[in-house]
Amino acid sequence: MNSPTYPAPVPTSNITNIEDESLVSNDFSTALGALILTLVFLLGVPGNLFIIWSILARARRRSVTTILILNLACADSFIMALTLFFVVYLAKQTWVFGNVMCKVLFYLCNTNMYASIFLITLMSVHRLVAVVWPRKLRFLATKKIVTRVILGLWVLVMIVAIPSLLFRKEREDKDERNKTRVVCAPEHDYARQVRFQYSLETVAGFILPYAVIVTSYVLILRRLRQTKFKRKVRSEKLILAIVVTFGVFWLPYHVINMVQVAAEWFSEESVMRDKLDHIWKSSRAVTSALAFISSCANPVLYTFAGKSYIKQNGFAFMARLFEGTSLDQTGTRKGRSLASDTQVGLRDMESTASTGKTVIHDGQ
Repeated sequence: MNSPTYPAPVPTSNITNIEDESLVSNDFSTALGALILTLVFLLGVPGNLFIIWSILARARRRSVTTILILNLACADSFIMALTLFFVVYLAKQTWVFGNVMCKVLFYLCNTNMYASIFLITLMSVHRLVAVVWPRKLRFLATKKIVTRVILGLWVLVMIVAIPSLLFRKEREDKDERNKTRVVCAPEHDYARQVRFQYSLETVAGFILPYAVIVTSYVLILRRLRQTKFKRKVRSEKLILAIVVTFGVFWLPYHVINMVQVAAEWFSEESVMRDKLDHIWKSSRAVTSALAFISSCANPVLYTFAGKSYIKQNGFAFMARLFEGTSLDQTGTRKGRSLASDTQVGLRDMESTASTGKTVIHDGQ
């Protein structure tokens, strides 16, 4: 079957007007969106700040997993603070912050999306190395290497998110009531730009990372079945919960991305194009709101995971939860009697082989 032909350049207005209507021209959807984002802000900002405080001020030991969770909380708390701009946008149904902020805010949103999934992917790869190749973990999980990897990750996400900076612009538009308003919307001169931007978001921000995550957990389960150690590890369950939660909230967004990309392969007169356009234009606002919710879901997730610590540790319960991702032998007599770095390293490898956990030691 031959692919339908598509005219070379497509006027910007033909591509973006549909999305504009779904964002700020419908009274019900904008009111609902503003309410959701307000609740996300009220829950997400204090929740993620509490995670950051728990790790920096109360956690006595910081594993690689804890450091990655710290970076994830920093990214989420920052993006949660930006939701106030979008609440104003939806409430006023017009963009009042200027063209620069239009580009920067949506660029930061995309940066947070990539940072979140890449950090979660790193958690999964770290667990894979800890369980399948535990003896290598002592040399790979040093402070210097972990710091460089995380810095490299942040540089990478800032580069990959550049299309959202280029293809976003403030402009005037008229809604169905002939009322002039200012919108902050994607602006593409060619259909291939639409396909490039949204395909990149979905492939680099969801499909490839989740392929790595699923592969990691398949190999981890195969390894656990081959060994006599059957104990469930707290950090394994916590990371798996983070992975599932992220997928639940972001999958609808990426599905709509692919619907929009598919629509661009049909001519403007095509009935299929009209159907696909209707699907993504009516769903974009809802799926975007769900994606924002993902950034405030982790504090709730950690609270449920650490509820057994609340009665005994009070506000330090989350710090105790994160310490559970470190070595279990911290307080044992054997652990206290090991004085040399060599002995500590041997203990780490033995514990990692049985639990799949590691911790960064000073000086390694």
